[in-house]
Amino acid sequence: SDGFLVSSPSRIAATFLNLCRSGDVLVHVGVSCWETAVGFLLGTAAGTVVAVAMWWWPTLSRILDPYLVVLNALPKTALGPIFIVWMGAGTGAIIVTILNMYEGFRATDAQKIRLMDAMGASRWQLLWMLVFPANYATLLNTLKVNVGLSWVGVIMGEFLVSRAGLGYLIVYGSQVFNMDLV
Repeated sequence: SDGFLVSSPSRIAATFLNLCRSGDVLVHVGVSCWETAVGFLLGTAAGTVVAVAMWWWPTLSRILDPYLVVLNALPKTALGPIFIVWMGAGTGAIIVTILNMYEGFRATDAQKIRLMDAMGASRWQLLWMLVFPANYATLLNTLKVNVGLSWVGVIMGEFLVSRAGLGYLIVYGSQVFNMDLV
């Protein structure tokens, strides 16, 4: 087959072995994994903070909710350049965290909230003793989704602005017409 348009498994394996021998594969995988971990942690933290703020201040929720729903519905890859310039590669994880956590917070058992209110619990006590513990499963499920979103965000970011990482290797391989590398 013509190596200009497609590759073969044997040439792909040879290219991979060459990358392993040179140590380049570890560098690029390491960069992508590091960026994914940082984007995942920052995206999850930022999303959780915004979800707490929306739960704490209902007016903020009424303002942000429509925008978050629209942002979540838009294709992240099409808007990637804008998102990456504005907020970095972890944007998809932030939006998903906000929406999932806020919905979980709102779905916390109203009877339990009334009971704690009747016992004189403060807003902080409601948050830390009831709302957060009631949403551990929501948080864990959101984290599972965010890992994938962070990985996609990193690769997409590396396509656009990077000098290392798996996305960079893919773009570089396509620019020099090395389909074995792609």
